Amino acid sequence: MTEQEIKRIVARQRRYFQTGATLPVSMRIASLRRLYPAVAAHEKEIHDALGKDLGKSGFESYMCETGLVLEEISYMLKHIRRFASDRRVRTPLAQFHSRSFKRPSPYGVTLIMSPWNYPFMLTLSPLVDALAAGNTAVVKPSAYSPTTTQVICRILSQCFEPRYVAVVTGGRAENTSLLKEHFDYIFFTGSQSVGKEVMRNAAEHLTPVTLELGGKSPCIVDQTANIRLAARRIVFGKYLNCGQTCVAPDYIYCHRSVKDRLVKELKKQIQEQYGRQPLHNPNYGKIINEKHFDRLLGLIDEEKVVHGGGSDRDSLRIEPTIIDHATFSDAVMQEEIFGPIMPILVFDSLDEVIRTINSHPHPLALYCFTSSRASAEKITSHCGFGGGCINDTIIHLATTEMGFGGFGESGMGAYHGKTGFDTFTHYKSIVDKKTWLDLPMRYQPYRKIHEKMVRSFLK
Repeated sequence: MTEQEIKRIVARQRRYFQTGATLPVSMRIASLRRLYPAVAAHEKEIHDALGKDLGKSGFESYMCETGLVLEEISYMLKHIRRFASDRRVRTPLAQFHSRSFKRPSPYGVTLIMSPWNYPFMLTLSPLVDALAAGNTAVVKPSAYSPTTTQVICRILSQCFEPRYVAVVTGGRAENTSLLKEHFDYIFFTGSQSVGKEVMRNAAEHLTPVTLELGGKSPCIVDQTANIRLAARRIVFGKYLNCGQTCVAPDYIYCHRSVKDRLVKELKKQIQEQYGRQPLHNPNYGKIINEKHFDRLLGLIDEEKVVHGGGSDRDSLRIEPTIIDHATFSDAVMQEEIFGPIMPILVFDSLDEVIRTINSHPHPLALYCFTSSRASAEKITSHCGFGGGCINDTIIHLATTEMGFGGFGESGMGAYHGKTGFDTFTHYKSIVDKKTWLDLPMRYQPYRKIHEKMVRSFLK
């Protein structure tokens, strides 16, 4: 799309929003009720597209993408009337007699920029929240997942007019043009480097943003952990979508005394879950493109590989790989891996773990495997991170009852469920003052009796 076409899309949406058409809750409900059956009807098409773009199986596509979108729509349909209602709050005695309330109001024209690793879910889930809150939306999927983008275009064009929901396709040129426009809210999921660019451009219009970024999410395994179960759940979380998951365990931080046992169990679990020849497993995905494939191969230190390490350039697949004896100075520890490579580092004390993690940029997720409640409490209280799990991985993002988002370098803001509605909503604080009584104490000329009254109210 050209810059002028993008300008027309944004202008058309602003005119539409200003008519008030998106404000009635009945209209928002009707929109979500159109979207749900459209997603369900295109399920096979969505899964085929995800298979082509990322090598995902139908099972994984539903579990991690389509099913989560349908769940988000169902949740919003169930709760939207309550979310969109005024919320009465207590009025101070000094403002007698009044009614105070907060009124949820949409921001207006929103921009949703999504990544390629979960291209359907990370486009549609925030869109559901934005529409439930009463906004219009311009959606910009990643250029790296073109087949899924085509399906998204078909679904959204069937459900909505472009003045309400529009899809902008393309790459960097379109991103640049979009970020020049004045949006009322920007929701971005992607890399830290692009997130900084989004924030810089948003500052030109003082536009609020949500940034869902990434980082090196640690997975702590202490000496009390159930090693077999820990290995099973870590392998699931790490190698899902070939490790191309923003909340995948980036590295394992293991107590020295149980490290060898953990490595042994990890190897077993990789074979149990992906087979002896993962590169030939039809349910094991692929790296998104050759650029990332080569980047990942450059992070593998062959001398430290204790499992996997093989690759197939034709299919863009890399075996689930374990790197032992890793250090924080290794190449694999200098950036978010975002692939099927799992370095293992060791520690001797919990205090060492906390100091080390807090000395690095805040991760998007943190996982700890332990049988000690005290250790779990200490780690989750003293370490800075977006969200995470105790004795599991990944699953904290798959609930509509908790917000999901980053912290510090891993992002700002959150969404999912009620938190998602709040993200795309401005709450107006309103006092409805009655006219039958007007206390004179605030007006000049000031009097001592009025000062006494003010002091009695404000203390």
